[in-house]
Amino acid sequence: MTIERVAIIGAGMAGLAAALSFARHGIACDIFEEATELTEVGAGLQISPNASRILSDLGVLPALEAVWTEPERIGLVSGTSLRPIAHVPVGRFARQRWGAPYGVLHRSTLQKALLDAVRQNPLCSIHLDTPIRRDTAEALTAVTSHAYPLIVGADGVWSNLRSSIPGSPEPDFSRNVCWRFTIPRDAVPGWLAAGQVTAFLGPSTHLVAYPLKEIGGFNIVAIASGISPGETWDAQANEAQRRLLTGQFHRWDRRIVELLERADAPTFWPLYEVTTGRWQNGKDRVLIGDAAHAMMPFAAQGASMAIEDAFILANRIAGPRPLAEVLPAFEKERAQRVAKVRARGLFNRFAYHARGPVKLGRDLVLSMRPPQSLAADFDWLYGFKAG
Repeated sequence: MTIERVAIIGAGMAGLAAALSFARHGIACDIFEEATELTEVGAGLQISPNASRILSDLGVLPALEAVWTEPERIGLVSGTSLRPIAHVPVGRFARQRWGAPYGVLHRSTLQKALLDAVRQNPLCSIHLDTPIRRDTAEALTAVTSHAYPLIVGADGVWSNLRSSIPGSPEPDFSRNVCWRFTIPRDAVPGWLAAGQVTAFLGPSTHLVAYPLKEIGGFNIVAIASGISPGETWDAQANEAQRRLLTGQFHRWDRRIVELLERADAPTFWPLYEVTTGRWQNGKDRVLIGDAAHAMMPFAAQGASMAIEDAFILANRIAGPRPLAEVLPAFEKERAQRVAKVRARGLFNRFAYHARGPVKLGRDLVLSMRPPQSLAADFDWLYGFKAG
């Protein structure tokens, strides 16, 4: 089936990547975004080879490589003693083994690279300050005078389009929150390794740290239990909330506790997942990214899965099959992949937060495995070729 124009709701990473992916096949896209301007909240982001390979195909990777950092390794470290446990090589090794780089960067860097590419593409149009809540098809046509054979919901975990798909997923608060703050270069402690992404593992919670070239310092992410502040990505912490955070790390090495206590203006947001459900209506609507499968960040694959969705959906839509066949097939294909990634994240959560004898066994098993052996565990994930 030949489609000439597609509507995309949401101008986040999923929506922008989808527009570029469709344009790559000569399909025009109108992107509808309710925000009056595009500003990316949060701090850091990890882009693994399965996604950077796609970003290369979309023509935006060079802009990222000019400013991002390619860490040498992903290190697993004890949060209670700061003792290294194991590591997975990336850096040059990632390019050699998986054929694409592993980079860390500020979220706004990726957002800007995608947005610049969309604005430079004659097949892509973006409509800001344009909320689409009800009567979706009619509302879209009222803005552009176009009728759309396909509407893509890339509007995140609290998607509005999702309600128009019978049996679609529902958002569910995980009872965990994600804390973020950055450390300027002159305040980075010596025990934070500059050349790696470090996951500090501890009982019931964990912390991830990695360098961000754009700020000349470090990005810090802490996952801990908490109460949802509502539908927000940028809640400011009061003193009581900060004490709640540091209290959950009280059994950790004192240096990490002090790092959390000194954090300058930390922000946090609730970690929502979505339940299983239909991503498409078999006719003219489909969900991608967090709208379809928001998950906990224990595999660091949220952005990468959204980018994969966008690229593969465009590839399938550009083929000869009718939408009534393509949409269910796309859902089945991607749901299998996402389920495997989600399972890996659940395994990481169990392993990262282990305590007692399980923790001792985890550390022993990991310390005995060579780095290349650990890297092989990620071949199915990082070596995935969406094309």
